[in-house]
Amino acid sequence: MTHTSFIAGAVLAIVLAMPAQAEDVTAGPLKISAPWTRATPKGASVGGGYMKITNTGSAPDRLVSGSTDISRRFEIHEMSMDGGVMKMRAMPKGIELKPGQTIEFKPGGYHVMFVGLNKGLEKGQHVKATLQFEKAGKVEVDFTVEGIGAQSPGSAGGDHSMPGIQMKH
Repeated sequence: MTHTSFIAGAVLAIVLAMPAQAEDVTAGPLKISAPWTRATPKGASVGGGYMKITNTGSAPDRLVSGSTDISRRFEIHEMSMDGGVMKMRAMPKGIELKPGQTIEFKPGGYHVMFVGLNKGLEKGQHVKATLQFEKAGKVEVDFTVEGIGAQSPGSAGGDHSMPGIQMKH
């Protein structure tokens, strides 16, 4: 095997071992980046969805709802601190995206909820969903399922321990 072939093979092996990331989706002036969700524990009835949405246009738009085949309901939520207590609330009117604004849906902040899961979410799966915007209309997205406890797309979450090695966070 030549040196170049060895390097090419090593690079290919690394790329294939990396978690598959969902594709960015563009709908008019909106860009939806890195949609992801977490694997759920056995028996869980809800899951959270995360992504970044950027409005590159000159007019506001609003994420008003969504849908997916994996759950009975799709809701938009916000988490915030109130007097030292973390509170979560549904946002039935959705969330506005001002011109030039990027909103990050992430653990502990804005997120979508898959309520009434039909089955558990497992790391490595993909969840198809439709986001409904006031102006951009329906936008199909593909959420990558990361490990339980993941904090960002591509993070190992709760699945990063190695036998005999303790990880500190």
